[in-house]
Amino acid sequence: MNSDAKFDYLKTLTDSEDKQAILNELMTSYGKDVWNYAYSMTRKPELADDISQDVFLKVYRSLFTFRSESSLKTWLLTITRNTVLDYRRSAYFRKITLVDFFSSDGGVQSAEQEVIQADTVNELWDMVMQLPVKYREAIILFAHYQLSMKEIAKILEVSEGTVKSRLHHARLKLSKIKERQHNGS
Repeated sequence: MNSDAKFDYLKTLTDSEDKQAILNELMTSYGKDVWNYAYSMTRKPELADDISQDVFLKVYRSLFTFRSESSLKTWLLTITRNTVLDYRRSAYFRKITLVDFFSSDGGVQSAEQEVIQADTVNELWDMVMQLPVKYREAIILFAHYQLSMKEIAKILEVSEGTVKSRLHHARLKLSKIKERQHNGS
């Protein structure tokens, strides 16, 4: 379903006031994106679970306030980011211990292809996860979620120029990390 069709679908459901059906559709369509973004910002699977639940509770409570000024994905990722920031400010977040856990699902491939792909993906994610948060979230929103500069700026509440600068710095830092890893330091 393309973005415009989703808007029409949401408006239709909004008119019928079937909040549960809307929430189910949003969770089915965007639940993985919300969880992945929360995880990329926190690096903690359990915390990403909690944040995802909180995001969809917030969405449920404020469903009819969606004004279609941005895409549904942008709206949900903005709520996700703000929820992560709220968690970071809370004492709970500061007290939990760091758990580094990564899992990846593979498709039907040869064992050798799966190992090579998993290694490459894990190496790339490991490098991205080493970036400072402001660079990490910009690069993830751009590369993984393929959002426009304008959408990223709206989510991060910064100017488009700042987004471009953060992406530039993120790429430089990734290059340095890659160089450091290949030089064995």
